[in-house]
Amino acid sequence: MSITKDHAEDQLLDQFINHIKVERGLAANTILAYNHDLMGFFEFLKKRGVSPIQVNQDDLLSFIAEKKTQLSPRSLVRNLVSIRMFYRFLVTEGRIESNPARIMGIPKMYRYLPDILSRDEVEALLLQPDIQTVLGKRDKAILELLYATGLRVTELISLKMIDINLEVGFIRTIGKGSKERIIPMGTKAMDSLKEYLTDSRPSFPKKEEFSYIFLNSRGRPMTRQGLWKIIKSYALKAGITKTVTPHTIRHSFATHLLEGGADLRSIQIMLGHSDISTTQIYTHIARERLKEIHERYHPRP
Repeated sequence: MSITKDHAEDQLLDQFINHIKVERGLAANTILAYNHDLMGFFEFLKKRGVSPIQVNQDDLLSFIAEKKTQLSPRSLVRNLVSIRMFYRFLVTEGRIESNPARIMGIPKMYRYLPDILSRDEVEALLLQPDIQTVLGKRDKAILELLYATGLRVTELISLKMIDINLEVGFIRTIGKGSKERIIPMGTKAMDSLKEYLTDSRPSFPKKEEFSYIFLNSRGRPMTRQGLWKIIKSYALKAGITKTVTPHTIRHSFATHLLEGGADLRSIQIMLGHSDISTTQIYTHIARERLKEIHERYHPRP
């Protein structure tokens, strides 16, 4: 019986994953995260002797109580989102009559504020690549482009020659959910990219021809891990003590735009957020920074 039961659970999960992949058009990394979360949830239910379609609210509350001690707030929130979406799917498909996860709200206390760099830290980071070298020109173009556009790491390493227009200064990218967007890159990023493409990229090994813009030292397309290492090394050289990732630069891009007077809707479009509520987190960051500045510099904080 247990084999049949496990097989039925696997089928439910496969059907849900196929649903969010085909009908919802979610990004590959998001799909992997949902799959991972639900497999962990199913394992929890198995220990309790409960089938996913027999779950009640007590089971869900017990799951939350256990995971609160094991997961970061951000991971816990993602688990809750995965479970709510799974049960909404089961109701839609007629597999269950009511959604047991309908009471599972996302706790506001778990809404995190991402790390960002100050303008001075960004400037220090951008000064680190040695633009007298082939790799330095490439890295300078990468950093300038990340800060000028707010691209996600996968979007940046996926850029191809056909995606850039250096005459008008725009790039085209395909973001989450296979949604296309056009983003201005700014003069400094455009100049760095031109210099890299003209003086540096032709020097990379040509064992195979690739149309990707950014290549590694072996002449192959750059990987996410390779890009993370590059940014981490330059952050250390710049004396930045924060953990700096490509997403840190993306957050800094959005926050600095908001602080400079840009409207949320424009920032939402450039970041590729489907819901403006996701973009609104940057208003919280801006307020926190104002509070920090006030406390630091006002004579009577």
